[in-house]
Amino acid sequence: MHIVILGTGMIGTTVVCEIAKFNGIDSVTAVDGRQESIDKCLTIAKNPKVVGKVASLETEEDIANVLKGADVAVACLPHSLSLLTIKAAIASKCHLVDLVGSRFHEKRALHKEAQEAGVIIVPGCGVAPGITNFLAAQGIEMLDEAEEAVMICGGIPRHPIPPLWYQVVFRLESVLGLYTKPALAVENGGLVQLLPLTGLEKITFPEPVGVCESVITDAHSTAYILKDKVKHLYERTVRYPGHWQQMNVLSELGFFDNDAISVDGVRITPRAFTEKILAPKMVGNSNEDITVLRVEVSGMKDGKSTKYTWEMVDFYDHGRNITSMAKTTAIPAALMAKWIAMKNITETGVIPIESIIVRERFEPFIEEMKSLGITIEFNEAVFE
Repeated sequence: MHIVILGTGMIGTTVVCEIAKFNGIDSVTAVDGRQESIDKCLTIAKNPKVVGKVASLETEEDIANVLKGADVAVACLPHSLSLLTIKAAIASKCHLVDLVGSRFHEKRALHKEAQEAGVIIVPGCGVAPGITNFLAAQGIEMLDEAEEAVMICGGIPRHPIPPLWYQVVFRLESVLGLYTKPALAVENGGLVQLLPLTGLEKITFPEPVGVCESVITDAHSTAYILKDKVKHLYERTVRYPGHWQQMNVLSELGFFDNDAISVDGVRITPRAFTEKILAPKMVGNSNEDITVLRVEVSGMKDGKSTKYTWEMVDFYDHGRNITSMAKTTAIPAALMAKWIAMKNITETGVIPIESIIVRERFEPFIEEMKSLGITIEFNEAVFE
């Protein structure tokens, strides 16, 4: 089985390293537009199965050319390239696991084309979206009647510094996208769009994390897929206290606007300017990070009010020398690609992870993630 990894940034390199270790995977091609990124990836992977390829990944044709002859691909590319990559995978008749979960309704429109090509496209297959999605779906499946599902996740610094108490562990472009786009959710069994940066709530995790805050963010595919199975569904993103208030002030003042303005004769968008200003302020003084996750699903089971909770507090991986966010994002994607390659998954079409890793597939996937370093605790509470 031949696997292609598109993009060799922090997460892409982690996917390369993990997938090359799996039995049954014969070869892995790591593709990026920059030779230095490929070289770094190969040095870290140190695996004879892995070869590097420098290639443009800017157009559908570019990506389709790279995917020729591959059995499965994993896309670790910017959000702007996600839809192009899916179209290229379908044209190349190559199965695809994509980290990006946004624009699901547009991706789902390609479902029939993917089926006709005989391939499966799995969008939003990281930690959130990804792990949170299938935990929510499994909780809903376990109940007789599901009332509410809340998916809570966030990547936060181990050693936060003021004034933002946050550091970017992947693309600032993606972070600000999360902060500025309307949040798709489910209320009373129907799809709703909520304003970004709203629904501020306090939430507490075990030490050393402690008290944090969360706001409602885009629920991606889960809102579409699970709306007929649960009355209310939300995704929430976690940050340290104070961060969301600061971001809300910037948003209200127009710093995230995408309409260009003229400054001394120079045309620039406020958001592009803000990204340039914020980027160095979000670097931090340590690579150590924490990923917090909690998924709560409540409803009725056997005539009793029941609540299922899954929780994870994951730290920088010193053994692999990678961030927690890279690990918890890359491993679900690598595992999904492996399962597709090994024909554990045989469905075709554009199918999100919450429609795949449920019921009989749930526990085996959870156990395999645990063997790779992602441990998620489960609790069941029954109320008389």
